[in-house]
Parts: sequence; structure tokens; C-alpha cells
Amino acid sequence: MLRWYLVLTKPASEETARMNLERQGYRVYFPRLQQRKLYRGRWIERISALFPRYLFLQLNIGQQSLGPVRSTLGVADAVRFGAEYAIVPAQVVDGLIERADPDSGLHHLKLPLFTPGAAVRVIAGAFAGLEGIFERDNGTDRVVVLFKLLGREAPVSVPAGFVQVCA
Repeated sequence: MLRWYLVLTKPASEETARMNLERQGYRVYFPRLQQRKLYRGRWIERISALFPRYLFLQLNIGQQSLGPVRSTLGVADAVRFGAEYAIVPAQVVDGLIERADPDSGLHHLKLPLFTPGAAVRVIAGAFAGLEGIFERDNGTDRVVVLFKLLGREAPVSVPAGFVQVCA
């Protein structure tokens, strides 16, 4: 009988833990996220853990034990609630695997979600420093912001990554 468990890794050691667990014959799912970030004025593609410090481990009950997992290099512990190990429903892990890109295995999250009417500020590009009102999404990576220009509101489409919610 196969069951998925949740494993807590040491800080920034997800890849080390994954490799060492797979080397021991365990099936491991390490969901990773690819996203664009504005870094020092340039857009970069960055791959990071979808759930930092966590891995999913499939165990064949009766043939494999969680004992060696806890002492594996990169692993902090198996997640427990009291004395019971946290069992993750197979539908959850299967759903994550299905949502991942079939070619790269990476997850892609939509850029920040804004609610219509929210006050936003543009942090890069031609409109950097301007504040406006979020109106709507405009495609997969652009949003429409209403700016007060020359005494009236004007809708402007800008890259979603250039916009942040005003504090």
C-alpha cells in the first residue's frame, strides 16, 4: 500500500534531501516554481521551491520504513501531529503533479492577484512612481491601471510585475 508523507528539510536543503532520499529507493516529489522577478532593474527567471523546506515522500507500507528518512542528509524530520506522521492524501500530490508543466515539471504561478479598486503603485517602467487604481487583468502578464492624467482618469496597460499594492 502506497502512502504520501510530508518531510521537513533543513533550510535550503530540499534538493540535497531529494537526491539522498531517491538514492535510498524512496519516491520523492519536490514541487518547484518558475517565476519572473524584478532584480536590480532587470527581469530574471528564478526557480525556487513551491513549498520551501517541504518534500512529499511516497512510502510503500510494509516494504519501506520512515526510520532512515529522519537521518537522511538534508532532512530535518518527517512531519508529525503528535505521535502520528502526517499523511498527505494521494489526490493532493496527484493534483500538484498534474498542474505542473509537463515538459519541465515546474509550476507557474500567475503574477500578483489584485482586487479591482485596489490602490497600486508602479515600481518600474515608464510609469514608475505613479499611483493608480487597479481595474482588471489584461492577458496573462499585464494589468490595466487607472491613472489620473491631465485631470481625468486614463486606463493604461502595464506589465503585472511592475505593479504592487500600496501599503
